[in-house]
Amino acid sequence: MNLCQIPVTLSSLALAAALLCAPAQAQAPTPPPAPAPRPVEGPATPSFTPQEVGIDEKLGASVPLDLAFKAEDGSPVTLRQLIDKPTILTLNYFRCAGICTPQLNGVVEVLNRTQADPGKDFQVITVSFDGRDTPEMAAQKRTNYLGELTRPFPPAAWRFLTGPDATSRALADAVGFKFKQVGDDFVHAAAIIFLSPQGKVTRYMYGVTYLPADLQLAAQEAGRGEAQPTINKFLKFCFSYDPAGRKYVLNTTAISATVIILAALIYVAVLIRRGRKPKSQEAE
Repeated sequence: MNLCQIPVTLSSLALAAALLCAPAQAQAPTPPPAPAPRPVEGPATPSFTPQEVGIDEKLGASVPLDLAFKAEDGSPVTLRQLIDKPTILTLNYFRCAGICTPQLNGVVEVLNRTQADPGKDFQVITVSFDGRDTPEMAAQKRTNYLGELTRPFPPAAWRFLTGPDATSRALADAVGFKFKQVGDDFVHAAAIIFLSPQGKVTRYMYGVTYLPADLQLAAQEAGRGEAQPTINKFLKFCFSYDPAGRKYVLNTTAISATVIILAALIYVAVLIRRGRKPKSQEAE
C-alpha cells in the first residue's frame, strides 16, 4: 500500500462523516412555493339590454310642460315657461366623459353654420338627467359652450337645466330617450330632439354631427307642429351606438344584408328582362 495515500483516505472519510452529520443543521427547510399573483380585474362591462338603452321614437307625443327644473342660477323654471318656439332638446349629463362632449360640440358646430335665427327661429335646451348635477355646473357648461359660438347668439337661446332624477326621467320617457346608470356613469345614446312651441315631438336627429340644412328644415317643421322623420334617421340604421365603448360603430351586419338584398333584386330583374322577347321576334 502506498503510504502517501493514507492521509488522503483518512481526510476523505472525515469529510464524508461530517457531511452525513451536517444535513439536520446546515440545510435550511425548502420554502413553500409563492402563491400565483392574482389577475388584476378591470372595470366591469356594463350590462344592459336594447330595451334599456337607446331611442324609442315618439313622434307626435307631447312632453309634460309642467315639469319643474332648476335654471342656471338655481331658480325653479318649468318647460312651459321656456318652450314658446321651435326647441332643440338635448339630454346629457355634465360629468360625462364619453359621448356628451362630442355631441354638444356638434351642436355648437351646426349652430355656427345654420342660417336660422337663434332666439327667433329656434332655441336650444340642454337638460341633465343626472340628479347630482348642480345649477353651478350647468352655468359653467353654458358659459363654455356659448363662448364657442362664433356668431351672434343670445344667451337666452341656449339653456342648461338640472333637476331631480324623477323629473329628468319623466322628460326622457316622454321623448323615448332610454338610459341606464352603471356605477357613477350612464349608458346612453346621442340624439337631438325637436319640439314644437306646444311641446310636441316633431323630429329626431341621431349621432354627434348634424347638417345645417337639416336643422333649419326641422326647426321650420317644428314651428308648424309637423312630425316628420328626419333624413338622418338613416344613421340609426347604418350606425349603432356602442354604450360600452361610448361611440358609434359601423353596423356591418345591416349594411351587408342591404347589399345582398339589392344585389339579389338586380339579378332577378336582369333575368326577367332577358327572359322577355321583343314583340317583333314573337310575331315571327
